[in-house]
Amino acid sequence: MQASLVRPGQSNSTGDARALYLKLFSGEMFKGFQNNTIARDLVMKRTLKNGKSLQFIFTGRTTAEYHTPGNSILGNSDGAPPVAEKTITCDDLLISSAFVYELDEVLSHYDLRSEISRKIGYALAEKYDRLIFRQVVKAARQASPITKANFLEPGGSQIQVGANTVDAYDSTKLVEAFYNSAAMMDEKGVSNDGRVAVLTPRQYYKLIQECDTNALINRDVRGSALQSGQGIMEIAGIKIYKSANIPFQGSHGVKLGANGVPSKADGRYGDFVGDDMVTVDSSTTGVRNNYGEAGTDGDDTGTVATSSFATTCGLIFQKEAVGCVEAIAPQVQVTSGDVSVIYQGDVILGRLAMGADALNPAAAVELHTGTAGDLAGFAL
Repeated sequence: MQASLVRPGQSNSTGDARALYLKLFSGEMFKGFQNNTIARDLVMKRTLKNGKSLQFIFTGRTTAEYHTPGNSILGNSDGAPPVAEKTITCDDLLISSAFVYELDEVLSHYDLRSEISRKIGYALAEKYDRLIFRQVVKAARQASPITKANFLEPGGSQIQVGANTVDAYDSTKLVEAFYNSAAMMDEKGVSNDGRVAVLTPRQYYKLIQECDTNALINRDVRGSALQSGQGIMEIAGIKIYKSANIPFQGSHGVKLGANGVPSKADGRYGDFVGDDMVTVDSSTTGVRNNYGEAGTDGDDTGTVATSSFATTCGLIFQKEAVGCVEAIAPQVQVTSGDVSVIYQGDVILGRLAMGADALNPAAAVELHTGTAGDLAGFAL
């Protein structure tokens, strides 16, 4: 008779032979999708105190004329320079929160609280970037607030990268669009200081991949630049950033299911990659500014219906393009005291109160594919 084999890893001598063996913690935590948030430092940011909105004043140009001997000097007869204003209102409080049960913290073998705080911060920062970048597109499609006859100031610009959506990844056409944008801002009198561009990661890396033909990287540093993925620093004096939060052909930073990019259906992307853009305007709860309308692309076919951003494929702007007001800067709060006793845990809350709007349209350039008619539909 065969002896019964003792399996010390089994529970009550049944089931999985390894069920009771210790699970060792690796010391590593797989963090969720994290994007570098960059928009906050690229635009005109002001702190809002003791008020619901902030006023920005625009002054237009004036003229010079020769003096006629004997005539009194009482100011130009044309009433120049013209003055206009732009008011930016703070949106309602934006929050992200989680409840941490005290017993879960006791039993957990990793720092649960700091990890949740970090994720809350990421959520707020991502929202911040997406709202700012939408307003850059809005600025590029607006006229200047200065509209006095014969003193009209320049408005925003749109530059076509190509007729087809796939042209958004064409490095030669992108480089040409950069130089056209720089020239256009020069012609409109936009300062060289603070000029930046934000592209999607695929566009950015495409520029680096094809440096042999576009001559954007010095031959002496080409090898290290290609390997680091940080080779392109500037084109025409415009510093380049990459972000998965910019409007890109109707989605946020990644156009899934189009131009050879896999769709969500194949399981290689999570729910938050390549989010479809949604309408964010005064009809949206808590929103006081208009951040643009957008259709949806629920089947990842690459076709977006009636979107303000359906053909947008890159942003080039100077910091004056968008104004941002902050009543409450991004911060994290944690409950304590009696609340913690009553609920045997704490609420971790991230909060932010800000608003953004187009400021100086001349400082904004929208890169797009398709024709000029494809830019219609952005509610201002």
